[in-house]
Formats: sequence, structure tokens, C-alpha cells
Amino acid sequence: MEKNKDNQVGKMRPKTVQQTISKIVLSPNNLSEDTIFAFQQIIYDYFKQHKRFFPWRETWDPYAIMVSEYMLQQTQTQRVIEKYTKFLHQFPTIQDLAYAPLKTVLEQWSGLGYNRRALALKKAADKISREYHGNVPDDMDSLQSLPGVGSYTAAAICVFAFNKPIILIETNIRAVYIHFFFQTQLKVHDKDLLPVVERTLDRIHPRDWYYALMDYGVMVKKRFSNPNQRSVHHQKQAPFVGSRRELRGKILRILLLRSCCSKKEFMNILDVDEVLLGEILNILVSEGLIGVCDDEYFVT
Repeated sequence: MEKNKDNQVGKMRPKTVQQTISKIVLSPNNLSEDTIFAFQQIIYDYFKQHKRFFPWRETWDPYAIMVSEYMLQQTQTQRVIEKYTKFLHQFPTIQDLAYAPLKTVLEQWSGLGYNRRALALKKAADKISREYHGNVPDDMDSLQSLPGVGSYTAAAICVFAFNKPIILIETNIRAVYIHFFFQTQLKVHDKDLLPVVERTLDRIHPRDWYYALMDYGVMVKKRFSNPNQRSVHHQKQAPFVGSRRELRGKILRILLLRSCCSKKEFMNILDVDEVLLGEILNILVSEGLIGVCDDEYFVT
């Protein structure tokens, strides 16, 4: 079913929509045209009143949207906003990012965590500059060939940069579909959600539709018990303080402030176990984030 959002949204009053939806048993086995339309109305009605505004939603520039998707991987939107704007000011084009020193990229990325994403983004910019004439590809296969791009990030770039009607599931979208269509089911798998997401997709306006779903999902998780707790994919993030992630970040911050640092100097500064420090340093070297020469570590 394909209904034009501009023509359909607003024809039903919110109260009528709620009454309609309450009379329908929402389940993945009852996806009639009326059910889908009523569900879309609820999501879009909420979006019209409570749309969130982010800088990456105000652009159609594929490069800018690609940057936002890398940054938003495992990082909350509020932390991304300030870094996103400054990052694009420093690297306004793919070529600027591709040719920039890694140290400069990491300096701009600092504070977002998961620094491997910054390295992957820079490598992706380099590949796009060399193989795609500086143009972000618009198909799943090409996007997934880029460093740091999995199936979700590739789909998100296709949807938000090119308005392609591709199936997309992330934490907020997942919450919406479990909340409406799997109200009593435990251990819900994404494979159970996929057919419902596909059937209810607004194929004319997929970009707006997914933004609307995300915003509704944020509300659902605040007002109700988080539906994602009933997903088999739900995981609680391990504490950051005292973690290996925290130590990785500290090491990189030290190297961004000085040209190089020895293992002994790291131990004195960080007061950390020598074996653990050695493991983390070796991992950072193997990932290409830092280099080592004569026991002196530096950002590559």
C-alpha cells in the first residue's frame, strides 16, 4: 500500500485515529490497509507536534549525512550535535577529510568515544574520493564496502541521504513496533519485526517516515516501560568508568597532546596495570590508530 503522506495526513483528527486504532487488534497477522493507514496516522500526527530538530535532518548532503551516521553509532544525539557541526566546519568536503592528518581528525572527534569510527570514517572518505569521484554511493553493496559501514548504517545513508524506501531498524524504531504489534510477546526477534516494518513503510516519504518513527520511539521509551527490554537484541551497556574503552580514550588523549609517549611514561601518567596497558597499546597499533617506534607511541 502506498498512500501520499501530504494528501492523507491530517484528514483524520488525532482523536479519531486513536479511536480507530483502539478498535483494531494490532498484530503482525492483521495488517489490513486500514490498520496500516491508522498506524501511520498516529506516528505522523505525533511527528507534526513533537518533531525533533537536528542539523543532519536539515540537509540532503550525502557526505554530511554519512558523517552523522558514523557519529551516531553507539552515541546519543545530544553528544553528537556540537561535534557534528564543528567536524563539518573543519572538514567541509569528503576530500578535506580524506587528505587530513589522522591526528587532526581524532582531535575533532575527541569526546565522542569509539575512536575507531573516526579512523573508519577517514578511510571511507579516502575510498570514496579515489573510487567514487568524491560522491557518496547510493546503493547498499557499495556502502557496505566502506570501512565501518554495516547493514544499518548503509540503509540509513540510503534512506536519509537519498530517500530510498529501504527497511530500517534501530533502537527507537524497534521500540515502536514492539509497543504496537508485539504487546504481549517476549523475546521478540528483529526477523519478526522486518515484515511489519516493510508492510507499514511509507514508500513515498521514507526519510520522513523513519524520522517520525524514531521520534515516537523516544517518547514511548520515556512514557512506558521500554519495549526493547522484550527484544532478544536488548543489551545493557557496560559501565564506562574503569573499562577498557575508558583506557583507550585516555591513551589517545595523551597522544593528541604530545608528539609521542613511551610505555613507561604511560604507566606513570595512568597508574595502570602493565599487562593491561600493553594489551591496549597493541590493539591500538593493530587497528592503525597509533604507531610505535623504539617503544615510543604516536598517532599515525
